[in-house]
Amino acid sequence: MGSTTPPKKQKQLILNAFAMHSPSHLNPGLHRYPGDQGRNYTSLTHWTKLAQKLEAAKFHAIFFADVLGGYDVYKGPANLEPTIPAGAQFPINDPLYSIPALAAATESISFGVTASTTYDAPYAMARRFSTVDHLSNGRVGWNIVTSYLESAARNFGLDTQIEHDERYRIADEYLDVVYKLWEGSWRDGAVNTVAVPDGVTGYADPKGVRQIHHKGKYFEVPGPHLCEPSVQRTPFLLQAGTSSAGKAFAAKHAEAIFLNGQTAELVRPSVDSVREQARGVGRDPGAIKIVAGVLVVVGETDEAARKKFEEYARYGDREGALALFGGWSGYDLAKYDDEQDFRFVEQPAVRSMVNHWASTVPGGEGKKWNKKTIAEYLIMGGNGCKIVGGPKTVADELERWVEVADVDGFNLSYASIPETFDDIIEYLVPELQRRGIFHTEYAVKGGTMRENMTGQRGHTRLDESHPGAQYFWREGEEVPKYAEK
Repeated sequence: MGSTTPPKKQKQLILNAFAMHSPSHLNPGLHRYPGDQGRNYTSLTHWTKLAQKLEAAKFHAIFFADVLGGYDVYKGPANLEPTIPAGAQFPINDPLYSIPALAAATESISFGVTASTTYDAPYAMARRFSTVDHLSNGRVGWNIVTSYLESAARNFGLDTQIEHDERYRIADEYLDVVYKLWEGSWRDGAVNTVAVPDGVTGYADPKGVRQIHHKGKYFEVPGPHLCEPSVQRTPFLLQAGTSSAGKAFAAKHAEAIFLNGQTAELVRPSVDSVREQARGVGRDPGAIKIVAGVLVVVGETDEAARKKFEEYARYGDREGALALFGGWSGYDLAKYDDEQDFRFVEQPAVRSMVNHWASTVPGGEGKKWNKKTIAEYLIMGGNGCKIVGGPKTVADELERWVEVADVDGFNLSYASIPETFDDIIEYLVPELQRRGIFHTEYAVKGGTMRENMTGQRGHTRLDESHPGAQYFWREGEEVPKYAEK
């Protein structure tokens, strides 16, 4: 009798909701759609209701994007007039301050929060994330960004942005500083855990708290860390860099990586590159979770979903979409004629980007890619993949992405909040669960973000192969091993 090959184990998907504390995220103008609640972005009730709804559906996390300036390149310079009516990521609130309230209203769902290494001191950043990790019982992650808007640079006192790769060199040292604060400033067991005060024992052992004495090219931070160790110590680390420097940074530091792309086939080389670079720096490449950005508009049937997508598109703001393009690319399309086909412009970066869309967007090859076409493409879901259809159609495509691109899950953006997520919960989640590729309960109910993203109970700290682990100050050590060198 011949041997049989055991069936391939199905990958369990990570599903995150991709959101922003702004009237519109990747959907400029959709706050005008009847039923959309984007205008309620300043309301805690709005966010707690969404978090509770997503937790009931067993979403892993809400991933909050953020920017530190307005999209003012289009019809610029420094012009927010197209951006403001569209609510295109402006106005925008800092998402971190909502997390303790969302955590108090939920038990297991986690929260990824975007914060920049370019415009904030590592000592302050470490304190804020430790505080929120304490208050959320370990359910917070940090999406590490270096920022990309000129408007942010100007508002933080610079004439122009710090050069791209230099921002990543700064970020690399920044991470060393916060690792030392989170992992190497308080020894394991330094805090006294006596349940009932005995009138003698101090709160913590002063020999278990140390200055980190960091002196580098960009930062000088003596320490110690102001906060005692939180549940995870280092928050779960996410990163979304797509450049060569960004991918190298992500391969070294990130525990989950957010990638965008129109097709699974185009995303696969980036996934392979990041995993190979992770192996090259001594990390387990399989331990890094790869999450693809996707807009899913799902309905009871394919036809119902298409009609809903078309209805949403009626409310999209084309000028706001072009403003987003200007911020993402740095190019002002207002300088070109309305009928200019951008597949043939002299500017190589714009020409390459638009030709890429024309060759990958369904039906894109037969279109004239002028400003109108670009705007219509970008009004929902930005420049990422868009999947529209009934539950089976969408689930089939998500499974294909997992197989072809080797991703571990998806950051699901919205056209209308909360309606897009309501439809995903009603139609798509049951189909994914029926197929056995999405859980029906959290891996660790009430657990940390790291436990539920990895699916491993007790995995609250950085993996031993992670570069931050070299800074662990373990119980019984006089100083951390890295400090003995």
